[in-house]
Amino acid sequence: MKEKAESKKPASTQATLGDKDYYAVMAHFYRGELGRIMIWRQRLDVTTNWAIMGTTAMVTFGLSRPENTHLIFLFANYLLLLLLNIEARRYRFYDAFRARVRMLEAHFIMPVVMNSQKMLQGDWRSVMSEDLLIPTLKISKTMALLRRFRRNYMYIFLLIALGWCTKIWIHYPNSHNFSGFVEALSSHHPIPPVLFWLLFGLAYAIIGTLTVWSLTMKKSSGEFAVKAMHRKKWTL
Repeated sequence: MKEKAESKKPASTQATLGDKDYYAVMAHFYRGELGRIMIWRQRLDVTTNWAIMGTTAMVTFGLSRPENTHLIFLFANYLLLLLLNIEARRYRFYDAFRARVRMLEAHFIMPVVMNSQKMLQGDWRSVMSEDLLIPTLKISKTMALLRRFRRNYMYIFLLIALGWCTKIWIHYPNSHNFSGFVEALSSHHPIPPVLFWLLFGLAYAIIGTLTVWSLTMKKSSGEFAVKAMHRKKWTL
């Protein structure tokens, strides 16, 4: 009878910091979330590699022969804008899982390393639980676009612009003055000049807006802070 009475008692569902099972579950959870952000990090790298390889191929094609149209550089800009949108979407998922990892590192791993339970404060367990039940993205699409543009794509767009100018300057001798450069830019391709200037203006209006916006935006909390770290702090 005593055993039956004990079996009817509800088991405690609230784990404490000292429970070995709680530590084991949290350790596996941390490893799982770390694996997730590594996968999304690889997806980001794949998109960036596509952008770099595609840009290299198109710039090489445009500069290889005089008869190759310089319209390939305009196409390269639009291809990069497409890849930037894809990478921004992937970055939002990467950032969401990275936020979980950083929360575990700040509120769980760090107190364990410091061997101090007093640092386990706040409602981070509730926040983490809510995010596990209803996952949410932590940054907007615009912020993701600006971050990836400032980190990588701004320099790739600059490379395309330099390659385009080099193509016009080298392969069209009459372009060595401003009027000749503009005339060469609007010719030597199969599309009407009006449509070309429309596409050209749209592309560089978007690129210029992203450049100004990304250079003037403030440092966000999701990025790594710039802080001097001396080697003496990591003595072995």
